[in-house]
Amino acid sequence: MTNTISKKIEYNDDINIEYDNNILSITGKNGTLKREFYFPNVNISILDKEVIISSNEYNKKIKSVVGTYIAHIKNMIKGVTEGFEYTMSIVYSHFPMQTKVESDKFIISNFLGEKKSRIAKIIGNTKVKISGNKVIISGISKEDVGQTAANIENKCKIKRFDPRVFQDGIYIIKE
Repeated sequence: MTNTISKKIEYNDDINIEYDNNILSITGKNGTLKREFYFPNVNISILDKEVIISSNEYNKKIKSVVGTYIAHIKNMIKGVTEGFEYTMSIVYSHFPMQTKVESDKFIISNFLGEKKSRIAKIIGNTKVKISGNKVIISGISKEDVGQTAANIENKCKIKRFDPRVFQDGIYIIKE
């Protein structure tokens, strides 16, 4: 068994990747994503359309950090080329729910007949579109899009009613 680890990610000509001062910047047709990558003894380098993540050590912790870096970089590449989209469904049977988007807030009114609106935060540059009983959340950062969908879903938690009867809410149906 060797005492080093090295993994590579190849990328196309249609994106540009730069790494400087522990910040990886990826630019593609959809925009630019930046992220700080720092862990002791884990190095990132860019050579000939390849991102190389390497370390002179090899243990369980280093191996997991390298795998995490690979996943983050692949998600960043996919985000700037294709983007991410979540589809959510608005479900109500007792009280008709009204939803609207105001700047960086997703407002849910008349949820289970409540007078006070519930407000979910929209993270980053995520775009939220409401069409009928569907909510479409899209953006280039998988974390921002996923967190926005989770914020909306969590704001529709039912606390004082039986959730088997009151299945009202906004649920993720497609990632």
